[in-house]
Amino acid sequence: MAGAAREAPNPLRAMDEPRWRTAAIVVAVIAALEFVALAGAGVFLVASPGANAAAKSPAAAASTPRRHGTARVPAAKSKLTRAQTEVMVLNGDGETGAAAAAAARLREHGYLVGNVGNAIRDTYQRSIVMYRRGYAAEGTRLAQDLHVPIVSPLDGMRPAQLVGSQLVLIVGA
Repeated sequence: MAGAAREAPNPLRAMDEPRWRTAAIVVAVIAALEFVALAGAGVFLVASPGANAAAKSPAAAASTPRRHGTARVPAAKSKLTRAQTEVMVLNGDGETGAAAAAAARLREHGYLVGNVGNAIRDTYQRSIVMYRRGYAAEGTRLAQDLHVPIVSPLDGMRPAQLVGSQLVLIVGA
């Protein structure tokens, strides 16, 4: 059959030809390289030190007390004497009686003790002195009297919550 028509290629079997296999392998290798590059960039961005600070929500930042050493608070003359300075004492480590014991120490130093109770959380690792605006010197003096290394302006509390106290002592572990 010299004049017979040539058989048409079967489109379903086109993948059997070597050039298609080669093209598919090249495309798969390129896709794999892109995946590795994107995964590496993702790991770099997640693990970078700046990513953790940027990911911290404002609410979480507000609930974490700022750490200020007593040396950073400018030395100023206290407006109130110890007998005029009222201190709210909060138990921040969960140990029964810790706030009451701290209140007794405050009275020994001549401070007025305001409310004594529990802090919102009981996981404070260190004790903290916080002060209302205008009472930084009194806060520094209290921290020195009790050997508390962290002094901070009110953080996470409103002045109305102090019920007249100028300072807050959160007792930590």
